Amino acid sequence: MRRPLVAGNWKMNTISAEALQLAREVAAGAAAAAANADLLVCPPAPWLVSVRETLGGSNVLLGAQDACYEKSGAFTGEISVAMLADAGCSHVILGHSERRHIMGETNETVCRKVKAVLEGGLVPILCVGEQLEEREAGQTETVLDDQMAGSLTGFTAEDLSSLVIAYEPVWAIGTGKTASPEQAQAVHAHLRKWLAGQYTQELADQLRILYGGSVKPDNAAELLGQPDIDGALVGGASLKADSFLAIAAAAPAAG
Repeated sequence: MRRPLVAGNWKMNTISAEALQLAREVAAGAAAAAANADLLVCPPAPWLVSVRETLGGSNVLLGAQDACYEKSGAFTGEISVAMLADAGCSHVILGHSERRHIMGETNETVCRKVKAVLEGGLVPILCVGEQLEEREAGQTETVLDDQMAGSLTGFTAEDLSSLVIAYEPVWAIGTGKTASPEQAQAVHAHLRKWLAGQYTQELADQLRILYGGSVKPDNAAELLGQPDIDGALVGGASLKADSFLAIAAAAPAAG
């Protein structure tokens, strides 16, 4: 069975003292709250090393919010996968809707980043999701299929054995709106079917697909209880340790 993953995307929030306090609180409660799930926090890049040190010997994993597709060189402001690995990261969020729709990242760009992260030995968390007008036009599956195909061009099933996918309906990110458990499950099932069709059923059954979009303690249990939802990519609720840990505690036991 797939073990749930609950990941906190802190986005461009926290100054140093806030980040370390949050990390301390998450680490302190992780063992009790996350008996059934893996926990991951993705702080802003300046705090990666200090958060790693603060997490200490806890079972909380460290991730980054983005990575460059180049290994090194004259790329001012970028951060390489090797740098992230050296900082202690195990995972990297890629293709988040804010990167796609605000920063203008294309599927091709995201694909290059997925390749760099895999080659660097880290785990990519590939984000896909439709905008409100696309959902209302009945284009959700078409949009997701295009993002998946474009972001995973040229990979084999073996290449993608460590991949994590996060379905984030853009209309539900930071808006307070949440896809119903039934809506989210239907999309996750579609993504798993797509993986089986493009790669293998074994890969489709193996990969974790997370839900992201206004996940909170009061809706986490119903969302995480769906058969094809394998955890959550949490935004705003990950900035408070008690709410983040409550979401993790809602993950059902594998069985």
